[in-house]
Amino acid sequence: MSGFKSDFLHTLDERGFIHQVSDEGGLDALFAKERVTAYIGFDATASSLHAGSLIQIMMLHWLQKTGHRPIALMGGGTTMVGDPSGRDEARKLLTTADIDANLANIRRTFDHYLTFGDGPGEAVMANNADWLLRLNYVDFLRDVGRHFSVNRMLSFDSVKLRLEREQSLTFLEFNYMVLQAYDFVELSRRYDCRLQMGGSDQWGNIVNGIELGHRMGTPQLFALTSPLLTTASGAKMGKTASGAVWLDAGLLGAYDFWQYWRNTEDADVERFLKLYTTLPMAEIRRLGGLRNAEINEAKKVLATEVTAMLHGRAAAEQAAETARKTFEEGVAAQTLPSVTVASGELEAGIGLLTLMVRAGLAASNGEARRHVQGGAVRINDHSVGDERLTVSVANADADGVIKLSLGRKRHILVKAG
Repeated sequence: MSGFKSDFLHTLDERGFIHQVSDEGGLDALFAKERVTAYIGFDATASSLHAGSLIQIMMLHWLQKTGHRPIALMGGGTTMVGDPSGRDEARKLLTTADIDANLANIRRTFDHYLTFGDGPGEAVMANNADWLLRLNYVDFLRDVGRHFSVNRMLSFDSVKLRLEREQSLTFLEFNYMVLQAYDFVELSRRYDCRLQMGGSDQWGNIVNGIELGHRMGTPQLFALTSPLLTTASGAKMGKTASGAVWLDAGLLGAYDFWQYWRNTEDADVERFLKLYTTLPMAEIRRLGGLRNAEINEAKKVLATEVTAMLHGRAAAEQAAETARKTFEEGVAAQTLPSVTVASGELEAGIGLLTLMVRAGLAASNGEARRHVQGGAVRINDHSVGDERLTVSVANADADGVIKLSLGRKRHILVKAG
């Protein structure tokens, strides 16, 4: 049982979100007596976050649900620098226009998890470009930089590991931890923010902010990190062989998102139900206790609940029904992902390998060829072994649709357009 008295920390603890806390007793007492403002930072290096960010988003969700105020800090300024943590090379530098476009798109994802507004418990979306881009460099060095020891900065993993691998670390990136620390101080001043949360790889950066705040006269600040998650087999969360599991519906539809969670490994089901859904703990324990074929029912619940939070209940249930029809009834549900091929091209015939690449089932003709040779490709549920096959309207069903499949779980409907 959790030893925390506050609802927020008790909830995070029993659901497996907590890796480290800077002062458990002090933070628990703060949450128990007042509404606390806390933040997590997100850099806008792409137009969408992916499923690897969901654990952080869910921490902000629970913060608000237990009566406190979350800040989703968008890194409009820090994205221009690039976080060196866990990287062997510098991130691509983005233009201000690129970053602004990414931030606008990412905001739409947060609307599914947080309620934004001006009320005392409503979420805030802040952008560190508002203060970082206005800094005077020399003043910043004198007021903030003097509190940082280069010797200590060199000891942090984000710097040390890069140097040990003899990979270049630019002075621009070296400044990232100073800017992140300053963000914490600035949010404390602007919003009375007392807690920064993040993944365990951010512990050093967050502690830097606490120490900087102490030297610059803020109230006591706190740190809380979550474990860096991998699947039971060691795969990184939010990534698949075919790419990132994006949270933007324009990049990854509800059905494919649902399938990602449906394919969860047996050993991860209960843990993921705790982290990524809001189901009651008693129901999670019941589902986590299912074994053998019954565990598949728990995976379907997991997939539907996670998808419902992001894409809405109707889209999640439609994805579940599409999967049921596809896998249990063996029919080509019209709500499967689709690719449109020009009518003239499909009438003349298109090479199977080319079609697989266009449908996103393979990254190259070579990869598509290997899938065909391995017996993993089917057209209209019939196995295909000829890599030189031409697919045409002759393969279409009565509705003019061709079902192209890779393995048991990836299906694309090919339609003429």
